[in-house]
Amino acid sequence: MAINFPGSPTNGDTYSYGGKTWTYDGTATKWVPANILSDVTATAVELNYVDGVTSAIQTQLDAKVTADVTGEFIADSYNETYAAVTSTGGASVIDCEAGNTFSHVLTESTIFGFNNPPASGTAYTMSIEIIQDASASGYTVTWPASVDFPAATAPTLTATASAVDVFVFTTRDGGTNWYGFTAGQALA
Repeated sequence: MAINFPGSPTNGDTYSYGGKTWTYDGTATKWVPANILSDVTATAVELNYVDGVTSAIQTQLDAKVTADVTGEFIADSYNETYAAVTSTGGASVIDCEAGNTFSHVLTESTIFGFNNPPASGTAYTMSIEIIQDASASGYTVTWPASVDFPAATAPTLTATASAVDVFVFTTRDGGTNWYGFTAGQALA
């Protein structure tokens, strides 16, 4: 339905058609519907929620929305948080709450620990990129006793300078059992 507004209106002119009224806004040179909220069924309190929204709406939503998806989730893109971990005194701890993708440049032989996996019943999978030092020192890694590799044998790390080995670990019982897999070795 095309509306033929009057030509050459002046600021404040009104025009009615089909039970609706418009007012001419001369500063914006356009016709604005009068009573634009007439079909809104919201209380003043509900409208004031909108009034309180700032330009930092994402920050506000992140602080308030903690919903879980219980149905199918389909995404056009998916990203995981990456964290580099270090070792101290021959020990390195992976904090599962810090991300899903980790890397560690070996500076010594290291015993790994996996902390803070989600509770039993929630699956969690992570990848760890192990990088040998540039001097080809042949440092080794000891995985947690809860990790089960194929044939119950942990893989041997590539010992050449700056070699990259990638491993994947998954659990669904709160970290009581982890399944470990080699995703690739001698990648660099």
